[in-house]
Amino acid sequence: MENVQTILAQARDAMTVKRVFGDPIERDGVTVIPVAHVMGGGGGGGGASLDRQGEGTEQRERETGAGAGFGVSSSPAGVFVIKNGNVSWQPAVNANRIVMGGQVVGALALLIIYLLLRARRR
Repeated sequence: MENVQTILAQARDAMTVKRVFGDPIERDGVTVIPVAHVMGGGGGGGGASLDRQGEGTEQRERETGAGAGFGVSSSPAGVFVIKNGNVSWQPAVNANRIVMGGQVVGALALLIIYLLLRARRR
């Protein structure tokens, strides 16, 4: 049970506002506050195996076990920019998502061209 309490304490520490909003950075009168998407999840459980003794229904616990886990995932969302009293939002650009989108569009275009050429041959 102590391990579960330790994991829950670590999860609580991992899911603080510091994971979502970074420390403000100030340069030349402009303040930038980084922001991230943060997700977490966890689970746990325990159990015991029973060992049957004799011919009756008498049972006794043979082994017990318990376990728990927690995971955190984060990705940059963007930054708040504060300049001359005005606040603006600048979203983060995920280059991997852009490249993957281009690959999917390219693959679909090739598939459509193939199907059109195949249909023309018939």
